[in-house]
Amino acid sequence: MAIWKAQRTLLIVGEGYDEVAFLNHLKQLYVPRGCGLSVTIKNARGKGALHVINWTAGQSANAEYDVVAALLDTDTDWNAKTEKLARTKRIQVLKSEPCFEAMMLRLIGKSATGDAYTLKKQFAPYVNNDATLRDHYAANFGMGCLQAGRGKEPTIDALLALLGH
Repeated sequence: MAIWKAQRTLLIVGEGYDEVAFLNHLKQLYVPRGCGLSVTIKNARGKGALHVINWTAGQSANAEYDVVAALLDTDTDWNAKTEKLARTKRIQVLKSEPCFEAMMLRLIGKSATGDAYTLKKQFAPYVNNDATLRDHYAANFGMGCLQAGRGKEPTIDALLALLGH
């Protein structure tokens, strides 16, 4: 007879495909089966911070989660109104300032300046020119890099804390 064990449930919504691929990479590294944590990762498919918060609120209304978080860029629609909505809906916001690619470049010690298009081009070589595939994060964003980056990037620290590390 199997022993039933309560699990803590976590919903993390990524703003787009790149964020979801990275979140799945983290899940693979830090959340082994049977660890007592059930992580659900969903894609809000872009459209700015306000859309991500509204979409996340809708997802968390459909199912019960112990913790709900959203990984989003602060370059579009991030303002006091959006922040207040996230607090009201009890969504932990994981901010990529100003965007996901900038945060990831800083994580590996690279300069992160320029507009979103420039940052995407700078970031592409570090994920085998396709940031939408989980496996492409393994080479440059392993456990050592992530642990070392906790002090530099508060969002990485918050993500690893959510995953129990």
